[in-house]
Amino acid sequence: MVGPFEVNCHLYWDPDSRQGIIIDPGAEGDRILDAVRAGEFEPRAILLTHGHADHIAAIRAVKERFDIPLYIGDGEQGLLADPNANLSALIADPVMAPEPNHLVTDDQVLSLGAMALRVLATPGHSPAGVCYLDETEGVLFCGDTLFAGSIGRTDLPGGSLKLLLESIGSKILSLPDGVICCPGHGPQTTVGAERVGNPFLVGGSFA
Repeated sequence: MVGPFEVNCHLYWDPDSRQGIIIDPGAEGDRILDAVRAGEFEPRAILLTHGHADHIAAIRAVKERFDIPLYIGDGEQGLLADPNANLSALIADPVMAPEPNHLVTDDQVLSLGAMALRVLATPGHSPAGVCYLDETEGVLFCGDTLFAGSIGRTDLPGGSLKLLLESIGSKILSLPDGVICCPGHGPQTTVGAERVGNPFLVGGSFA
């Protein structure tokens, strides 16, 4: 976890090739860099689930160190350099992150070193948020779309409860129960656990 909002910055790599990715470097750039060195892997990209300030504040430090491309959902890029849009204007240290190198879209497969991640478009918490699915390992990086026992807030600019629930139903609850969900805050969970135990989802009519 990094920063005052305790964001889960995920470091994910292939144990054989020692190549990997950094997901949502939200703060404490030095800690993230130290963790990469400790993990002894080569970062190939920075992936963002969305553009809110608590998930992007350490992007510049990471990019300057590793010179790697930045990926974000198509439609979310306007948040990165705009403190009002990414909500950092509300705090003492406005965030202006670098421009993305790549805009990702629904069902796109990203080949990053030895890994392949499928993009799932999951708007609702933010205008164009995405999740990243490792279909081989059964791991989903779901940002602030879904939490253990909860869902992302939708009262921020560009949020929509209806759209968020539709995103979760069509993109996440359609996955196998055993898929591990790695959210942007809090503990890991599984699709199956949320299907039967998440009070925001139980009893819903999902495709």
